[in-house]
Amino acid sequence: MTELQTSWFSLSFILVCSFLLFSRIFRALRQRYLWCNCEICHVYLTSSWTKQFANLCDWYSHLLSKSPTKTIHIHVLGNIVTANPNNVEYMLKTRFDNFPKGKPFSAILGDFLGHGIFNVDGDSWRFQRKMARLELDRYSIRSFAFEIVNNEIESRLIPLLSSFSAGKSVSGFDGNGGVLDLQDVFRRFSFDSICRFSFGLDPMCLEMSVPLSEFAVSFDLASRLSAERAMTASPLVWKVKRLLNLGSEKQLKVAINVVNMLAKEVIRQKRKMGFSNHMDLLSRFMRTVNDESYLRDIVVSFLLAGRDTIASALTSFFWLVVNHPDVEAAICAEADRVIGPNRNLKNFEQVQKLHYLKAAIYESMRLYPPIQFDSKFCLYDDVLPDGTVVKRGTRVTYHPYAMGRLEEIWGSDFMEFKPERWLRNDGVFRQENPFKYPVFQAGLRVCLGKEMAMVELKSVALALLRRFEIKLATPPSQRHTQPRFSPGLTATFSGGGPRLSVAGFRRW
Repeated sequence: MTELQTSWFSLSFILVCSFLLFSRIFRALRQRYLWCNCEICHVYLTSSWTKQFANLCDWYSHLLSKSPTKTIHIHVLGNIVTANPNNVEYMLKTRFDNFPKGKPFSAILGDFLGHGIFNVDGDSWRFQRKMARLELDRYSIRSFAFEIVNNEIESRLIPLLSSFSAGKSVSGFDGNGGVLDLQDVFRRFSFDSICRFSFGLDPMCLEMSVPLSEFAVSFDLASRLSAERAMTASPLVWKVKRLLNLGSEKQLKVAINVVNMLAKEVIRQKRKMGFSNHMDLLSRFMRTVNDESYLRDIVVSFLLAGRDTIASALTSFFWLVVNHPDVEAAICAEADRVIGPNRNLKNFEQVQKLHYLKAAIYESMRLYPPIQFDSKFCLYDDVLPDGTVVKRGTRVTYHPYAMGRLEEIWGSDFMEFKPERWLRNDGVFRQENPFKYPVFQAGLRVCLGKEMAMVELKSVALALLRRFEIKLATPPSQRHTQPRFSPGLTATFSGGGPRLSVAGFRRW
């Protein structure tokens, strides 16, 4: 066969495959749309919800609050969405094995997350979870995390904010004259912290002289584009684009290549440095696992868990607290009682005694959870506790964002930022039913890094609120408007985080 014939054959093959795939997409969309003419699907397909709501999650919250069962159907997506705590418990605990992540979900995030713990089921998930639990449950590893976080705060975060508060312009950061985007700062902070804790390596993203790395930008892009795959009416849409290397799928491929390069470099550096005696999590995994691809997936999973969720939680926390000075004052007063005026946190035990601060963080994540929704795929035909029939292969999504806005769960003041709802009469933190508050998931997949996350969130919140006077830099008329979120695997403020003014030292 000549070279010309070979090229012609390849082109013909691609064209035929593309025609068949596009035909399947058209038939799937046409059948779904003709089969379902309900108002919800029409609003979704036309995006007319944007006329009334700032975010898709707010529209879902509205629909779920009006539903008698707190469950709705998005037929064109083949998706059942629920905010019913009984359904959540059924999926995450009672019938856990019948509601795995599923192959469709794994396919959507497979290029990005590979076979990491957040994207697998069965034995692979059990192995990774067992390994992580053995390490994260150790007191020594929690103390190690505390030391890393506080070192990052004292050596980088505080000096950076001090420079801004003094009116200095710092190269590489979005801000000047004491005004900056805290979401950007928190992403850099959490990236440094998770890399030092999980890999024993320091990317120095929070150093004032170092610009945001290409990796961090690519990681954000890969996260956003992977999430957008789940929003298409049919998976064939993004699969065809990936096959032909077009548009968003071409961008995703480039971004993932950058992520892969860094992950491989992290593993290479660990092998070069040796890992037999190191305390970081990757070193502990590498003592058991040799597969390079598997280790790459573990690296990306750690980054997703430890960077994006922490940055999201901190951004929304400060956005709420600066709008509620009474909460800010109560946090500082508790710190003076527990730690002492003008004193730093000394150890992990002190962190655990800050009950009001913990309540404020939980309340912040009730209103703005870092993970706004999570999906499973039904393995066999089932019926949810509210009577919803679920066919095999159906996607079922539980929605923590909407659940935090249900009067039936939180009372008539559900839209108020009220940390006191998490405290007993004696001021001690009171844990809510995790199936009513699945911000850390619940059941068998409950977040293993929950305590570690609270250490980081509390430490940063306390360090900034006690040292600096932080205010919203936006006009008063815009300060209580609903935040807009960008598509992504975690909640991200669109156009950057709240513009905050760091006005100098408060106490020290």
